[in-house]
Amino acid sequence: MNEDINKGKKEGEKPARIVTKQFPVTGMSCASCAANIQNRLSRQPGILNASVNLATESVSVEFDQSVVEPQDLKDAVTSIGYDLIIDESENAKEELENLQLLRYRSMKSRTVWSVILATPLVLISMVFMNMPYAPFIMWALATPIVFWFGRSFFINASKQILHGAASMDTLVSLSTGIAYLFSVFNTLFPSFWHNRGLHAHVYFEASGVVIALVLLGKFLEERAKANTSSAIKNLMGLQPMTVFKVLPSGEIREFLISKVKQGDIILVRPGEKVPVDGKVNEGSSFVDESMITGEPVAVLKEGGSKVFAGTVNQKGTFQFVAEKVGNETLLSSIIQYVKEAQGSRAPVQKLADRIAGIFVPVVVVISLITLAIWSVSGAENGKVQGLLSMITVLVIACPCALGLATPTAIMVGIGKGAEKNILIRDAESLELACRMDTLILDKTGTLTEGKPSVERIEWRSPGDKAGLEKVLAGLERLSEHPLAEAVVKYFEHYNSDIKFENVKSITGKGIEGFYNGRKYFAGGSRLIEENQISIVPELARLANQWEDEAKTVVFFADEKETLAVLSVFDRLRETSSGAVQRIRELGVDVRMLTGDNAKTAAAIAKKSGIANFEAMMLPSAKASYVEALQKEKKIVGMVGDGINDSQALAKADISIAMGKGSDIAIDAAKMTIISNDLSVIPDAIKLSRLTVRTIRQNLFWAFIYNIIGIPIAAGILYPLNGFLLNPMIAGAAMALSSVSVVSNSLRLKYSK
Repeated sequence: MNEDINKGKKEGEKPARIVTKQFPVTGMSCASCAANIQNRLSRQPGILNASVNLATESVSVEFDQSVVEPQDLKDAVTSIGYDLIIDESENAKEELENLQLLRYRSMKSRTVWSVILATPLVLISMVFMNMPYAPFIMWALATPIVFWFGRSFFINASKQILHGAASMDTLVSLSTGIAYLFSVFNTLFPSFWHNRGLHAHVYFEASGVVIALVLLGKFLEERAKANTSSAIKNLMGLQPMTVFKVLPSGEIREFLISKVKQGDIILVRPGEKVPVDGKVNEGSSFVDESMITGEPVAVLKEGGSKVFAGTVNQKGTFQFVAEKVGNETLLSSIIQYVKEAQGSRAPVQKLADRIAGIFVPVVVVISLITLAIWSVSGAENGKVQGLLSMITVLVIACPCALGLATPTAIMVGIGKGAEKNILIRDAESLELACRMDTLILDKTGTLTEGKPSVERIEWRSPGDKAGLEKVLAGLERLSEHPLAEAVVKYFEHYNSDIKFENVKSITGKGIEGFYNGRKYFAGGSRLIEENQISIVPELARLANQWEDEAKTVVFFADEKETLAVLSVFDRLRETSSGAVQRIRELGVDVRMLTGDNAKTAAAIAKKSGIANFEAMMLPSAKASYVEALQKEKKIVGMVGDGINDSQALAKADISIAMGKGSDIAIDAAKMTIISNDLSVIPDAIKLSRLTVRTIRQNLFWAFIYNIIGIPIAAGILYPLNGFLLNPMIAGAAMALSSVSVVSNSLRLKYSK
C-alpha cells in the first residue's frame, strides 16, 4: 500500500513527498543480483531505502518524489542488466503476467533442449571419446547450449561487469566460457599439447552440461517458487471476474468486475461469490464468510447487512449496493498486505545479504588462486587440472541457495498465516513472534465480544412485562448511550411507534420521557436514586448480585417505582479461555490491560484464566506498561482492537489487531486476526517458530554447502586421495542446493 508521508520542513521549503512503492523486477537469478540492484538503487539521489526480494522478484523503494521519479529508478536498474516494471495499470499487470508466463515457457524450452543436447555430450565424453572426430561432434553439440540456450548468462554478466557488478551469471559465464574456449583451442590445435608430451583434453561436456544443469535447477526453482506464492493466487481466486449489475431500467446485465463503481446495484444469485464490498438493499440469503471470520456457519444477510468480496452466497438471492470496489475491498486489502509482507525482509536475512554482496568477487579470487596453486604445484598436467578446478570452483559456488534461504520461508510462512486468518504485515514480526515471552491482551473486543448484550430482564410483575416492553424499547431507541443499543437489539422484534414527549438525555445517567402523561426512566442506579424511585426487595437483590458479577444493571422505572431491571454484559468470547491456556502452554506469560473498572476486569480475568491484569488504564498508561516490560528485556506482544490500544500496539515488539477493530488499531499493528478469534494467536506463535526454524535450516544448508563444496572443488582432497570434483557434478550439486532450500521451505505449507 503506497503511503504518503509529509515530512517536517524548514520555513520556505516545500514538504518532501516521500512514498514507498513496490515494483516487480525481471532478470534476477541469484542473491548477488538482488544485492546489485539494491546497491544501485541505494546510491540514487532521493532514495531513502531500497529492499530487493529475490523470492518475490520485487523491490520496495522509499523515495522522494520531488527528487526522483519511477522512470529514474527503472533507468538505474536497466543500466546493470535488469528491468523494473513501473507501470501500475491493469494492462501493465496483465502484460507482466504474460511476460512471466513467456519467460517460464522459454526457460522450460531452453532447459529441455539443453538436456537433450547435453545427454550425448556426456555419453561421448565417458564412452565414445576415441571415436573419429569426437571433439568436433562435441563442439557441435555444446555450441548451441552455450551460446543460444545459455546466452542470457553471458549477456547479463557482460552488462554487470561494465558497471562493476557481479552475480551468479558472472560465475556461470566465466566457468563455461573458459571451458568452451579451452576446448575449442585444444580441438583446433592439439599439437600444442602433444609437442609438450601432454594430451589435448576437451571439456565441451563441462560447459554444456553445467549450463544444462543450471537451467534445470533454475526451472525447478521457478516451479517451486510459484508454489510458495500460492496463497496470493488462492486469495485472488476468491474474487469473481464478472458481476451482474441491475441497471436503473431494471435490466440485469453482466459486466467485468473492473467496471463496477460505487453505488452500483449488484445481483448475487445462489452459489455465486460476492464481487465487491457493499450493503444489502433487497432480498436475503445466508452467506459463507469463513474466509473472513473463520466460522463455518453461514451468516444471514438481509436489508442493511454488510457483505464482503470473496464470500460465497448460499441458496438465496439478494441485491446490494456497492460501497467499496477495486483495491478498496477487504479482500483486496488482505491481498495487498500479504504481497507486501511476502516482499519484506526479515532481520535474519541481513547476514545473508552482506555475504551475497561480496561473495562473487571473493569466489573469483579463490578460483584464480586455485589456478595459480595448481600451475606451480608440479603435479602432472597441473595447469590443465588447475584450469578444471578453477572452473569447478566457479560453478559450485553459486549463491542461489543463500539468497533463497530466508525469503522463500517467509513467503510460505506468511501465506500459511493468511490461510489461518492471520494477516502478517512484515517479515520482522513473523520472525520476532517466536521469541515473544509476554503477551498483553485488551479486554473489550479482544477477550470479550466487544458488544454488550442483554443477558436477562426481570420485571416487577408479569403484568408489567406485557404492557410496558414497547415503552422500554421505544424510550431506549431515543437514547445515545452505548448500552441502549443492547436493549434496543434485545427488543428488535418490536417495531415500536410510540411517541414520547419532553425527552431528556442525562449524560452518564440515562434518559427520561413522557408517554400518555406518565414519566418513564431508563438508566443506571444514580438516576433511580436521584429521583427517589423505590425498588422492590427482589429486584434490588438481583441488581446487587449482577453488579457483584461485574455486569451492568439498567433500571426501567416510572416516577414512583422500578418496573424492571436488566443485566447487560459484554460476554467473554467462547474461544478466549482456551486460547489463553494454549498460549501459556507455549511458555508465554499472558496479561490483561483494560480501561474498565477493577471489578469487571477481575471477573473477566478469572474467567479467562489470566492471573496478571491491570484496570482503569488510559491509552498512555497501556503504552507505558509495555515500555516498562521492555526495559526488563522482555519481548512484548500486544493484542487490541480499539483506538485506545493504538499507542500500546505501536510500542509493542509484536502488535496484533483484531480484524473487526478500529482502522487506527489495525494500521498500528503488524499482524491482524481477520476472524477475531484469539485461538489463532497460538497458531501464529507456532507458525513463527516453524518459519524461523526453517530459515535456520536453509541458511545452515546454504552456508555448509559452500564451506564444504568450494575447498573440494579447488582440489583440497587431491593430495590425500587423488580426488578431483568434476565440473558436471559441481553443476548438479549447485542446482540441488537451490532446489533443496526451496523444497524445505515448502514443507511449511503442510505443517499443522
